[in-house]
Amino acid sequence: MARSLCPGAWLRRPYHLQARFSYVRMKYLFFSWLAVFVGSWIIYVQYSTYTELCRGKDCKKIICDKYKNGVIDGPACNSLCVTETLYFGKCLSTKPSNQMYLGIWDNLPGVVKCQMEQALHLDFGTELEPRKEIVLFDKPTRGTTVQKFKEMVYSLFKAKLGDQGNLSELVNLILTVADGDKDGQVSLGEAKSAWALLQLNEFLLMVILQDKEHTPKLMGFCGDLYVMESVEYTSLYGISLPWVIELFIPSGFRRSMDQLFTPSWPRKAKIAIGLLEFVEDVFHGPYGNFLMCDTSAKNLGYNDKYDLKMVDMRKIVPETNLKELIKDRHCESDLDCVYGTDCRTSCDQSTMKCTSEVIQPNLAKACQLLKDYLLRGAPSEIREELEKQLYSCIALKVTANQMEMEHSLILNNLKTLLWKKISYTNDS
Repeated sequence: MARSLCPGAWLRRPYHLQARFSYVRMKYLFFSWLAVFVGSWIIYVQYSTYTELCRGKDCKKIICDKYKNGVIDGPACNSLCVTETLYFGKCLSTKPSNQMYLGIWDNLPGVVKCQMEQALHLDFGTELEPRKEIVLFDKPTRGTTVQKFKEMVYSLFKAKLGDQGNLSELVNLILTVADGDKDGQVSLGEAKSAWALLQLNEFLLMVILQDKEHTPKLMGFCGDLYVMESVEYTSLYGISLPWVIELFIPSGFRRSMDQLFTPSWPRKAKIAIGLLEFVEDVFHGPYGNFLMCDTSAKNLGYNDKYDLKMVDMRKIVPETNLKELIKDRHCESDLDCVYGTDCRTSCDQSTMKCTSEVIQPNLAKACQLLKDYLLRGAPSEIREELEKQLYSCIALKVTANQMEMEHSLILNNLKTLLWKKISYTNDS
């Protein structure tokens, strides 16, 4: 009877269901295509960024053209440009001007670094090492004697390092390094390569600290391309992920995740001791004090024995050089008196000029980096003392009275505390 009262009702119901199904389907397809479009756009932008950052082919072409034209020479030139037994692997570059790759040289792993065109003027937002490709490798000129070249290098060191240590001895060391083929003579091509490399603070520091445990060894060079000792782990902590996956991980979650992928605490303590020892190496060494202007985790690595190895030292600069460049720089506030991320001076509001004294010493910056790294998972019996010492270390100021004595005391106390805890473990 009911069906006869509404004879078309049962026919209309499937139509409404079908319409609703079509709407849901269209909505699903729309959002699916939108997700594909947005994802493709993000991947395209990131790929474009990657190709801009990773310009190894361009770098190799510039270097090899100079080598084949007889302008430059060095122990890595033949392997890079002729036999091709030196090649670039994974790109680690963070700036287009500073190319950095994991590489292989005659079956030995290494880190390859190459300089692309730099800023044309000194800019504290970019580099302390301005370079123009059009005049690169223009010194020394043909006809320059070895004695004249030594005088050039000596003058450069005096400008960078001041009257620190035996500069003549350092000049002779540079000539030994420049003699790539070890024939007892430095050719014009080798001298041009050495001069270009000496403009780079990292290369200079590698030569000065070549016998120190935590400085990577120089394997060879060609022009201003150079190959360093490889490091198994190229960041203090974290896990390496493909860049496509990195896109979709929020930065806050990424930092929390990085802290989970760290070695055991005794191994972290050993790595931390290595960083403290490196701070000692660059603090009032034989050629003055070097300032660590970017103490981030990505610049530090370690080997399979958990010995700290520096991965990137380009922002470690001679104190004398930095003071000379930053003093009397016009400023509106302290934010205008910064080099890298960590080397800060103050702005004198009466003259509107930057002062030359860096506010925070290397040790305080290292302790700031190590604070969370060491306190996470620290044994309960030393945690309180460790935290106290780390905060005392972070509070260090360059202008404090008896800073050097306090610096040495805090550094030695931290090393002693850590060594005591791990000295009888397998990780020591």
